[in-house]
Amino acid sequence: MVKRLAVAALALCVVCAGCNKTQNVAARPKTDDAGSGSTPVTITLGFSTNKEDPRGVASLLFKEEVEQNSNGRITVDIHADGTLGSDADLIDGVVNDTLDMTISSAGNFAVYAPEVGISALPFLFSDFESAWQFMDSPLIQDVDKTLEAFNIVVLSHFDNGFRCVTTTDRAVNCVADMKGLHIRTPPNQIVMETMTALGANPEPYAFNELKKALKDGLFDSQENPIPIIYNSRLYEEQHCLAITNHSYDAMPLVIRKSLWDTLGEGDRRILREAAKKAQDLNRQLVRNQTEAFVSRLHNVGMTITNPNLHEFAQATTRVMDTFSAVYGKELIHEMKELTQ
Repeated sequence: MVKRLAVAALALCVVCAGCNKTQNVAARPKTDDAGSGSTPVTITLGFSTNKEDPRGVASLLFKEEVEQNSNGRITVDIHADGTLGSDADLIDGVVNDTLDMTISSAGNFAVYAPEVGISALPFLFSDFESAWQFMDSPLIQDVDKTLEAFNIVVLSHFDNGFRCVTTTDRAVNCVADMKGLHIRTPPNQIVMETMTALGANPEPYAFNELKKALKDGLFDSQENPIPIIYNSRLYEEQHCLAITNHSYDAMPLVIRKSLWDTLGEGDRRILREAAKKAQDLNRQLVRNQTEAFVSRLHNVGMTITNPNLHEFAQATTRVMDTFSAVYGKELIHEMKELTQ
C-alpha cells in the first residue's frame, strides 16, 4: 500500500477555496444493495473541454451506458466547456459536495494527494501502451485510494495524451528556444517545474479562459496534448507546434465519495462498467487523434518541429530528483520497476 505523503510538499499548487460556479447537490438516500430500486438518481458531470474532445465523446458513452443499464433510473447531466468552472473549480466542487463528477488531469488532483500526479513526471513514458500499463497497475490503484480522504473516488483513467509546446511565433527546435517563454500551464506543479527546468516562465491559468488569453497576448506559449490543441482550435492563436511529449497526461474520471457511499452495489457496478467502457473509447480516440492531427495542424498553417527529446529529457532530470523527495523512496522504487 502506498503511504500517504505530506501535502505541504506541494504547497505551491493552489486551487480556489470555493467553487461558486458549481451547483449545489442535495444529499441522497442510499439505493438498495442490488441497485435496482425505484429511487431516481441524477449525476452531474462537468469538465473543462468541449464535447468534441475525446473527453467529451467518451463522457457521452458513459452517460448512455449508465442510463441504459439502469433503465433510465440513473441519469447523467453533462456540462462541458468549463461552464461549471475551471478544472480547479470542478475538483474543488467534488471535494466540497457541490459537484458529483469530473474528469481532469491527474496532476490537478495533486494539490490534495501529491502522489496522484506521479504519472506526469517528465519523459516517463515513450508510448501510449506503456503509459496505460502503468495507469492500470496495482500501484496506481493504491495511489487512487489516497484521494478518498478528500471525498474523491476514481472510477477509471481517461487519457489526455502527451503534452506538447506551442508558441505564437517562435519555432522550438532545441532547449535553448524555450528560454524566456511565458507559457501557460495547468495548476500542475510537475508541469510547471518541467517548464522551469527548460528555461520557460510558467504560469497556471484556467483552460476555459486560455484561448482568449492567447488572443489577448497574455501568454506567448502554452502546452497541451495534440488532440486538445486541434479540437479546441488553439492553432488559431498559436502558430508553431513543437512535439516535445514532455509529460503524459492521465485523467482520472472521479465521483464524490459522499455520493458513492449512498449507492448500492448494483449501481456502483453500473457506474464502474460504464467508466471502463468510456475509458477504453477515450484512450483509442486520443491515440488515433494524436497520430492524425499533426498533419491537420500542419495543413491549417502551423509550423511543426521535432526537437531532440534526449536533450529535453536531460534538461529536466532535476524534476525527478525534486519529486523523489516528495513521493518517497518506496513509491519511486515501485514506479521505476514498472517504467524502466
